[in-house]
Amino acid sequence: MDIIILGGGVIGTTTAYYLAKAGAKVTVIDRQSDVAMETSFANAGQISPGYSTPWAAPKIPQKAVKWLMQKHAPLAIRPDGTSFQMTWMRQMLANCNAIRYQINKERMMRISEYSRDCIGTLRNEIGVGYEHRTGGTVQLFRKPAQIQAMHLDTKVLEECGVPYEILDADGLVNAEPALAYATAPLLGGLRLPNDETGDCNLFTKRLAEHCTSLGVTFKFDTNIDNIIFENQTIKGIIAGGETLTADGYVMAMGSYSRAMLLPLGLNLPVYPVKGYSLTADIIDETKAPISTVLDETYKIAITRFDNRIRVGGMAELSGFDLSLNPARRETLEMVTKSLFDGGDLPNAKFWTGLRPMTPDGTPIIGATKFDNLFINTGHGTLGWTMACGSGKLLCDIITGKQAEISLEGLDMSRYQK
Repeated sequence: MDIIILGGGVIGTTTAYYLAKAGAKVTVIDRQSDVAMETSFANAGQISPGYSTPWAAPKIPQKAVKWLMQKHAPLAIRPDGTSFQMTWMRQMLANCNAIRYQINKERMMRISEYSRDCIGTLRNEIGVGYEHRTGGTVQLFRKPAQIQAMHLDTKVLEECGVPYEILDADGLVNAEPALAYATAPLLGGLRLPNDETGDCNLFTKRLAEHCTSLGVTFKFDTNIDNIIFENQTIKGIIAGGETLTADGYVMAMGSYSRAMLLPLGLNLPVYPVKGYSLTADIIDETKAPISTVLDETYKIAITRFDNRIRVGGMAELSGFDLSLNPARRETLEMVTKSLFDGGDLPNAKFWTGLRPMTPDGTPIIGATKFDNLFINTGHGTLGWTMACGSGKLLCDIITGKQAEISLEGLDMSRYQK
C-alpha cells in the first residue's frame, strides 16, 4: 500500500511512522526544508492529557468580552476579512455550555490519554530522546472562581480514570519548589501526575530519522499545488511541478488543510489560532520549574527542558498573520517573571505559530467521502499531546485494523449532521 502524507509536522510524521511500521510505503511532502518547522517548531512543550480542555467552555463568552479590554489578556480578535472567521466563532460559541463541554472534553481526553500511552511505547521501542520529563503538570489558580470551576474538570477526570491532586498554596511549593520565590498571588492548583513534557521539534526530527530507516521518503521544499480527484476517488496530487500518485492520501497540513480541501467540497471547520512562545536558557536553577506549570489566569504554560524553559500561550484570531507582536512577548515575560524568574528572558527566542483549531476543540481524524482520502488535523493547542495517538488511530483506520479506543465523534461526520 502506497500512502502520501501531506504535511511534515508532528502529526504527519507520527502518522508516517505508524503506517511504515504497518508495512505501508510512505511519502511525506512538506514545503519546508525539514520536519516540524511550523506549528510543531516551538510549541509550549507539554504533553498534557489531563489538561485536554476545550477552549469552548461555560462562561467563556463573558470572559472573552473582559479579555478583549485587558492589556495582558489570553485572547485577542482581529477581523481577517473572511466570513469563515465569523462562522467559526459562532460554532465555537455554540459549544460554550456545560453539556457540550463535557462531551468535547471526554473526546479530547480519550485521544490524549491514548496518545500518552502510545508515545511511551514508541519511546521504549526506538529509544528516541527529546529532553522529555515525566513530572506531571501543575495548573495554577489565582482566583477563587478558578478553584470552583476546577470541580467541573475533576468530574470528567474521574469519569476517565485520570489521577489528580488538588493542591493548596503549600502543596504548590512541594510540587514545584521554585514557586516559593513567586511574586504572583497563588491560591492553589491542580496537579496531573501522569502528564509529560518534551521538545516537540526535537522529537519529530529524530522520529523522522527513524522513519527514513523504515523506508519513508521525505520530499522537502515542495509546495503542494493541487489535489486531483474524480468522483469519490483521489487520483493524485500536483506537488513541486510533478504529479504524484498513491493508493491513499492523508491530509495533515494543520491550519492549511481547509484551503486545500475546499475545492473537493470538504469544508473543514479548522481555523488558525495564533500562539506565541519564548525559549530561554536557564540561569538560576532554584527559580526554574521542574516540569510544566499552567497559569489558568493567563492561559500560559511554562515548561522545563534540560537547560531551557519554554513559555507558550496566547490566542489570537487574526487569520494567517505570522508577524511577531511585541505586546505578546511582554505578556509572556510578565507571567514568567511572576512565577519562575530563573530564565534569561532578555535573550529568549521569540516565536509564533498557527494552531489548527476546531470549534469544539476535538481534532478531525478519520475517513472522508473520498474512498482513499483521510484527515488528521484540527488538534489546536494539543497537537504535541495528541500526535502519537492520532497517528496510530489513523493508521489503524487506513489499514483496516480494529482501533484500540472508540472512534465516536472524531471524524468529519460530526460536522455534517
